[in-house]
Amino acid sequence: MYDQLPLEGMPRRLYSCTPSRLNAWLDCRRRYRFTYLDRPQPSKGPAWAHNSVGASVHNALAAWWREPYERRTPLTAATLLTGGWIAEGFRDGEQSAHWLGRARDLVSGYVATLDPSDDPVGVERTVATRTKVIALSGRIDRLDRRGDELVVVDYKTGRRPLTQDDARSSLALAVYAIAASRMMRTPARAVELHHLPTGEIVEWRHTDESLGRHLRRAEEIALEASDADERYREAVSSGGPSGSRGRAQAGPGRRGPSGSSAAQAAPERQAAPVEGARTAAEAAPRAWPSAADVRREQSADVRRERPSVGPAVVPPAIDELFAPSPGPICGWCDFRRHCPEGLAAAPERRPWDGLAE
Repeated sequence: MYDQLPLEGMPRRLYSCTPSRLNAWLDCRRRYRFTYLDRPQPSKGPAWAHNSVGASVHNALAAWWREPYERRTPLTAATLLTGGWIAEGFRDGEQSAHWLGRARDLVSGYVATLDPSDDPVGVERTVATRTKVIALSGRIDRLDRRGDELVVVDYKTGRRPLTQDDARSSLALAVYAIAASRMMRTPARAVELHHLPTGEIVEWRHTDESLGRHLRRAEEIALEASDADERYREAVSSGGPSGSRGRAQAGPGRRGPSGSSAAQAAPERQAAPVEGARTAAEAAPRAWPSAADVRREQSADVRRERPSVGPAVVPPAIDELFAPSPGPICGWCDFRRHCPEGLAAAPERRPWDGLAE
């Protein structure tokens, strides 16, 4: 149904990825490298409060659909939100409590608009597909059946109102529709963004041609990223410019990219770019951490102090290949401390600055 890039010569290894990985390559190649290639991963900054809100809401809505029909009420949604509240990244307990109340109102108000008897095809459903170039996978917030078709539903909790262009241009939603359609042998052309703060539902209905364009675009991105990944692996396996493998250790007062000093890093915790700092099309749907996952990580942090980790030392050519893309979004980057260009491009954001106060 959907065209694929022609391949010449010997078959190449499929590039395994999620839409988030593809978008990371487009947004900033340095952040892509720090996220997916450098191991151990460079230390991230502290958790973002707006991501704690988003994760708590997503988890509560998923849990609500797993409840028996008779318990699918607004009160149950509010109770699930409270029990799974993630309190990371807020200024203090008072701010966390304030946002807990707002989030309770969000989920209880939203589920009041739903038909509890209309069970989705999937909740937090993992879908996957492949072409001659890529093996794509990811998790959909909700997959509905409307008549003879499937609809991909993505929850949004950011402060920025959404437009139809956000739904139309989203690479993630398009490839999820393709994957769901192929796995379930059912047409899936409609994608929806459900913006809980405003109650708006933004829909776009794809054609086979528009889905094909998105898939070809994903393949083009994958080819670029795959070639860069291979060059990175070859450089690291050969020992780098000095014949050894090392880390740029974090130290006070200096910040640098791979191969140079980095600022003292905070313990690595749950973190991600701010929703609303980019367009919704660029902010790919993500697999939210559960409250249990966060509590386990917090418990582990208490038991041991995590060492600060800087970027891997790589040859200059590799550092240039994974060059940064400085801009306003750098203020929200988890790896900002390791990037001089990012430090110069935007002021540092506080963990709670992404909240719509």
